[in-house]
Amino acid sequence: MKIAVLGAGMVGSAIAIDLSRSFSVVSADIDEVALERLKACSIECVSADLRNEEVLKAVINGADMVVNAVPGFMGYRTLQTIIESGKNVVDIAFFPEDSAPLDKLAREKGVIAVTDMGVAPGMCNVIFGFHYSRMKVDSYLCLVGGLPIKRIWPWEYKAPFSPCDVIEEYVRPARYRENGVDVSRPALSDPELIEFDQCGTLEAWNSDGLRSLLCNMPDVPHMKEKTMRWPGHIEKARILRESGFFSSEPVEIDGVMISPLQMTEKILFSDRNWKLGSEEEEFTVMRVVVKGEENGVPAEHTWDLFDEYSAATKTSSMARTTGYACTAAVNAIVEGLYTEIGLSPAEFLGRDQKCFDFMLNYLKERNVVYSKKRQSD
Repeated sequence: MKIAVLGAGMVGSAIAIDLSRSFSVVSADIDEVALERLKACSIECVSADLRNEEVLKAVINGADMVVNAVPGFMGYRTLQTIIESGKNVVDIAFFPEDSAPLDKLAREKGVIAVTDMGVAPGMCNVIFGFHYSRMKVDSYLCLVGGLPIKRIWPWEYKAPFSPCDVIEEYVRPARYRENGVDVSRPALSDPELIEFDQCGTLEAWNSDGLRSLLCNMPDVPHMKEKTMRWPGHIEKARILRESGFFSSEPVEIDGVMISPLQMTEKILFSDRNWKLGSEEEEFTVMRVVVKGEENGVPAEHTWDLFDEYSAATKTSSMARTTGYACTAAVNAIVEGLYTEIGLSPAEFLGRDQKCFDFMLNYLKERNVVYSKKRQSD
């Protein structure tokens, strides 16, 4: 079987390398430097501008399956083209558009299309979907963050994925549900401090990670996701946002039109600021809490993940936790554990016990371990 991985960034590369253990893999990206690293792993590499639809079609033409790991701004159109081409696909592009309209197309083409299949959204949805199909859920909370171990002033943050996708977390309004009412609040709102045994105190804020859960779990009265950083980061990001540094509206400087957002990305993702080094130590922390009633009694399920950079494979934690969740879904489809035609948000994969267990075991084999505790009255 041949699998095309679109995007060779830090996460896309981890996906390609993991899949190459069992499949023939072709990796495509416009960044030839990123592709050079994969050539050393005996992966077929194609230098391609995937924004060009005809180029994209040519890349995936000979593939049996596709992974969409392009930046969010081009994710929806890329996914649409993949489905139109009749290819099964697992998507981690995290694009801002609603993917639901593509369900009809996927059904017409007989395609399995799994979306938002990273860590968050992704595995948190899988966990939620598992419990939702087995109990009456009253509340769902996801806390998640990826951070450098070494805190360097002023930002104390490094990004393991696309710069435009990181900044989206600071500007895209956060949708959540409170007391049965869907609410939209600015990103970075309602900050709070959360304690974790492995890393200490982190700062959490409202972020727009629920996505498909708001539609697919309409009877759950309380649902919220929060992103986390080291304390103090929120205020700095808010200053940039409110001062216009994240605006895409061009401004004129000496007769030249410049986008503040593009300039900000260029500065922040330089080596001295947010750019994560290829061997820089970082970690991913996530907590998922599902409360409700199970078998007639109150129940609370808490899942925790703490994962660190792998020195053995020189793979970032965010690439591991996001990428291997994606490849777990790919393998679940290949092995016939997940066969639902149409568009499937990640929570759908959690409904089947065999698929759920397979994905957790797949991740555990790669030392990405989700621990669970249950509290009940």
